[in-house]
Amino acid sequence: MSNQDIALMGHLMRRAGFGASRDELEERVDKGYEAVVEELLYPGDPQNLPDDIIRRYHTEQAEMRLSDGAAAYWLYRMITSRCPLEEKLSLFWHSLFATGYSKLNQARALVNQIEMFRRHGMGSFPNLLVELSKDPAMIIWLDNNENHKDAINENYGRELLELFSMGIGNYTEDDIKECARAFTGWTLGNAEYMAMRASRDSIWPYSRISWFYEYREGDHDDGEKTFLGETGRFNGEDIVEIIVRQEATAHFVCTRLFQFFAADDVDEAGEEVIGAMIRTYFDSNYEIRSILRTLFHSDYFKSEAARFARVKGPVELVVGAVKLAGSYTAPTQGIEQVARQAMYMGQGLLQPPSVEGWHEGVEWVDSGALVERVNFVAHELANLENPGVRKIIDRLAGEGVLSPEDLVDHCLDLLGPMEVSRETRASLVEYASHQGDLSLHDHQPGDEAEKRVGSLLSLATATKEFQLA
Repeated sequence: MSNQDIALMGHLMRRAGFGASRDELEERVDKGYEAVVEELLYPGDPQNLPDDIIRRYHTEQAEMRLSDGAAAYWLYRMITSRCPLEEKLSLFWHSLFATGYSKLNQARALVNQIEMFRRHGMGSFPNLLVELSKDPAMIIWLDNNENHKDAINENYGRELLELFSMGIGNYTEDDIKECARAFTGWTLGNAEYMAMRASRDSIWPYSRISWFYEYREGDHDDGEKTFLGETGRFNGEDIVEIIVRQEATAHFVCTRLFQFFAADDVDEAGEEVIGAMIRTYFDSNYEIRSILRTLFHSDYFKSEAARFARVKGPVELVVGAVKLAGSYTAPTQGIEQVARQAMYMGQGLLQPPSVEGWHEGVEWVDSGALVERVNFVAHELANLENPGVRKIIDRLAGEGVLSPEDLVDHCLDLLGPMEVSRETRASLVEYASHQGDLSLHDHQPGDEAEKRVGSLLSLATATKEFQLA
């Protein structure tokens, strides 16, 4: 297989997942790019770390009432899933439809919301918006349980239009009010019925632990409404159908998908790709899977110019480093600390700073966050006991005696492949040259030769290039 094929597959797996080891890249290259894209778009059995195994070691992840345990539970899924796009897209929706622990004060509902993103995130966008509108965590987060036919609450209606589908400037204040009227009666079940239902389905049969959606017809405003120029006795589903037909919605959704999966900044070539994605949005009857297929097969996405054009978000960086290192594939004390590391870098899973979600791109990196990013990745890749690091060492051992230049080039290749500037490569070669050529012949675990590899790996992952996907 060619270096170009490996590089392209590495790019796809960084964007449609969280990166991949060289073994996985070679396995996927053998299948072919088109086949891998389809495999990603139609996830099967994720073969992730099973819940019963996790709970033997992490009792707090059985209840998932607290944010740390719930975030760690999702990290296990991201790290071990054989369906990486399913998790990456769920992370995208979590950022776009930002819902946080701070108001809910229980994480189980957020974990349920993420599971809903897995079920519906690649399908019909209107269906996803309807499911989102019925989601108990979202109902509480944006106060739709306080939205009544005789006293509307505009919070959910406003954010549905502004942040979730159309963007500012494409609707009026009256549209917000009419939208809110349409979603009256979309609320949570009453406590008595909740307890009766939850006693069958949950180890915690009362209160907020078992929130579920209920439509209350008597609390729904069934009067005539005028919304985005259309008039009728609209309910929530009707509002969603009107929203998704708008050109503004198509542009909003496709642009956000492009920025998350392709590039932080949209240039002229990027606008052309977004135009193609918009056409697919309408031609496919608003199917997210088809939009992503258009993006992944575009010449723009596959070009060298598109590679390393996005700043990795903290969760991307953390999960990608762990996958490279091969750590946390079994229940491991400390997984909660990994979740906290992403939070220290600016992205607390299940804890977005506001309904706007996180400010992404270059805003991920400031002086404090950069120190956390560099230290975490260096620690993972310098640990010679980690299975992924052992595999890198074994591959290097098969190359014979390595000059400093060869050692640097092989390490960069096995870490990505990574593309670095001439200046970055020169600095790495200068560092490797201090100890001359490297031979891993008859190397022993933890010996000086292996430590040289670990040190170089940690230094290579501290470069600015490693912060990009």
